[in-house]
Amino acid sequence: MPTSGIDAKDAAAIQAAREGVAICDRSFWGRIRVSKDDRIRFLHNQSTNDFQSLKPGQGCDTVMVTSTARTIDLVTAYILDDAVLLLVSPNRCEFLMQWLDRYIFFADKVQLADVTNETATFSLIGPGSDAVVEKLGAGAIIGQPYGNHLSINEGLIVAVGSGLASMGYTLILPVSQKQQVWNQILELGALELSDRAWDTLRILQGRPAPDLELTDDYNPLEVGLWQTISFTKGCYIGQETIARLSTYKGVKQYLWGIRLNAPAEIGSAIALGDEKVGKLTSYTETADGYFGLGYIRSKAGGVGLKVKVGETEGEIVEVPFVSHEYPN
Repeated sequence: MPTSGIDAKDAAAIQAAREGVAICDRSFWGRIRVSKDDRIRFLHNQSTNDFQSLKPGQGCDTVMVTSTARTIDLVTAYILDDAVLLLVSPNRCEFLMQWLDRYIFFADKVQLADVTNETATFSLIGPGSDAVVEKLGAGAIIGQPYGNHLSINEGLIVAVGSGLASMGYTLILPVSQKQQVWNQILELGALELSDRAWDTLRILQGRPAPDLELTDDYNPLEVGLWQTISFTKGCYIGQETIARLSTYKGVKQYLWGIRLNAPAEIGSAIALGDEKVGKLTSYTETADGYFGLGYIRSKAGGVGLKVKVGETEGEIVEVPFVSHEYPN
């Protein structure tokens, strides 16, 4: 949703996420538990990342794609001893439950369970989050790779990665502990980051969202989610299309940040002179001005390009969540 200005509380929380520590309640995001013996092989075949290389205590981001490699959702997966926990976007849980279920065949030992209502999810965001995690008793996770996680205090999972490009942690816990842990983190000095402030940070950092940047119109390479794709793991849904695009450098458009001179409408055409070269997919207003995300045709150019977004002038800038090069 577009934001109309930003209030003082949100501005302070965004500042805390950059310089101190903020906490965002993401409990309305979906959580799917995938269990039984074939769970790793199944998820390996249904999404872009390499699940078979992961061990319990590790995790990754992965993209659920259609057979033609169109994006459905950006999902974070945590490998537990006896299951895989998927953290999915707020409006995607029911759809993904049904979509995954279609690919479970008679002989497959795979069970899906929607555990959204039984659990809660928080994001700790900012350089001060290490100190909070230490005080929670999960100091052993500090400095570990993205997606690594450990379980403390009767089922509180603390995982590396805030869900944004900012440093931080994701907490998944039984709903019965939600209020107590939330209060404890606020007492440790974290500022509450509202859903609206999260969305502002999401846009500023370029995290794609379903129905906006993740739709049937775009594939993961266009989005810039290279870090979620294994190019060596072999066959999975959408793999042929992604391999072909990568091999032949066939990516026709890329997701970029756009610094704007004035407000703009989501869905506005992005133009270079008289030629339409893209579309605005997200928009926010911040204390520093106006900002959007949009897809721009590869041939038009990238960082520094001056464009018109509707009637507004804009400049293309990098956003840290996505990249447009094959990672080394």
